[in-house]
Amino acid sequence: MGVVNVTPDSFSDGGRFLDPTSAIAHAHKLIAEGADLVDLGAESSRPGAAVVVTAEEELRRLLPVLQGLRDAPVPVSVDTIKPEVMRVALAEGATMINDINALRAPGAVAAVAAATAAVCLMHMQGTPGTMQMHPSYHDVVAEVKAFLLERVGAARAAGIALERIVIDPGFGFGKTLEHNLELLRQLREFAVLGVPLLAGWSRKSSLGKITGKPTGERLAASVAAALIAAQKGARILRVHDVAATRDALAVLAAVENT
Repeated sequence: MGVVNVTPDSFSDGGRFLDPTSAIAHAHKLIAEGADLVDLGAESSRPGAAVVVTAEEELRRLLPVLQGLRDAPVPVSVDTIKPEVMRVALAEGATMINDINALRAPGAVAAVAAATAAVCLMHMQGTPGTMQMHPSYHDVVAEVKAFLLERVGAARAAGIALERIVIDPGFGFGKTLEHNLELLRQLREFAVLGVPLLAGWSRKSSLGKITGKPTGERLAASVAAALIAAQKGARILRVHDVAATRDALAVLAAVENT
């Protein structure tokens, strides 16, 4: 899953693809590098994000890019927490809703249930503005798993078929470095939920804490984390650097197939 941030303030590339033409071109670049799907986000969810983008502004940023990718050769996911944005995005051809709030906003479950698209349900403790202040768990794996199980149940109860659902433990969303590492160590625990698992480590601050490198110098660490996630059962890897990640996965596949 290649990331396209149509925002002025995302943590890794805020502002680079705010112009629709640039965002569309970047999406096609990621597809050429081997992305199986692209994920469009028009509101930053970086740690500390305090400015709430209105649905109107989010759609203003998003729609020209989504419409420009209508004929893209891969599915297009939209990263949003707002039911009104979900409904418009789905009507415009989005094939997945990637919701960091796991369809908890009033009307979100119904918005997705009314369509046929896939949905990714992510765990987040707190909100983007508060999530990294004091993350705390008694047992991070058990608590994240229980939350996701409940959200899968809520989605299914609303008529969203199991085969439409993906889960994401939310690396970096209300977790310390050790929480993130423990989730990665025990990622296979999430297989019991019976749906594909998405993992997003790309360029995140935890990798900076491990390596001491700034955001723009975390390529090697991001690829390493993605490879470990794949080995532990992740089916979708959300990344900024598609070509490098695909090369690493090709080596892993060659080893595992011998």
